[in-house]
Amino acid sequence: MKLGVICDGISRDLAHAVDVMDEFGLTHAELQFVGDTEVGDHSAEEIRAIDALLRDRGKPVSCLSRHIFAGMTRDNVPGDALHTRHMDALKRVIGMAHVVGSPLVRIMTPKKEQILWGHNGAEKWNVAHGAWDAMLPLIAPACDVARDAGVTLVVETGNGTMVNSNWTARKLIDDLDAKEVLRVLWDPANNCWCHERAWPDGYETVKDGYLGHVHIKDVTVDTPRATLHVRRMGDGQLADQFQAIADALRADGYDGVVSFESVYHPGNGDFEEGFRQCIDRFKSHFE
Repeated sequence: MKLGVICDGISRDLAHAVDVMDEFGLTHAELQFVGDTEVGDHSAEEIRAIDALLRDRGKPVSCLSRHIFAGMTRDNVPGDALHTRHMDALKRVIGMAHVVGSPLVRIMTPKKEQILWGHNGAEKWNVAHGAWDAMLPLIAPACDVARDAGVTLVVETGNGTMVNSNWTARKLIDDLDAKEVLRVLWDPANNCWCHERAWPDGYETVKDGYLGHVHIKDVTVDTPRATLHVRRMGDGQLADQFQAIADALRADGYDGVVSFESVYHPGNGDFEEGFRQCIDRFKSHFE
């Protein structure tokens, strides 16, 4: 498998992040923020400089990860001001993807409504009626833009977003009939919040052509107390599942990138230190 990192989890100084990548033999750079700027908002000159740095250092870009569609709600409609801003941002990110050679562009989904479907009374009293169907026309134009541009979108299984599990991600792709242009960005730690077990349940849901990209981190969730702890990799609730996930990816010939998501710090706010405490554990499973 190809191993990478979301670079700003080490540092928003991209040159320093690449130095650290070299130190640990990580080959693929996922870009989210470079400097204080989110991808899609850099100038043409800045994009050329980013591209030159990464090409000079032999670091292909795996994915450009902007928070497209995050923060939208069921009240938004296609073409309204917020949707237009997100679509414009998507087009800018795709333009950057063409320059830096990124095959993937990440999207998110609108804010989560907790109960989308129900039975035996829940369909009357508990379901957020129409929330899922209202989302589809917000995402569909993004698929059209990506088709025309020749890039693949990956929808992240996020915390607090409508797609927060591999099951809902696959359903989105199927409902849009977009498997050729939209894949799943599987973040098994995020999926812990909705209690989708990564192995085997999450993996089995997306293994047959739906999986496009993977983020790895470790967490402990306490949903009743609305509390999330990011853990040193191997100290959270995914500890017993990482090896099974890695073995399955190898066995099934996954040829994408597994990106380490460095969002852990040991209590001092130093995310690079957190990265250094986790990266050998990450490589022990996925290298």
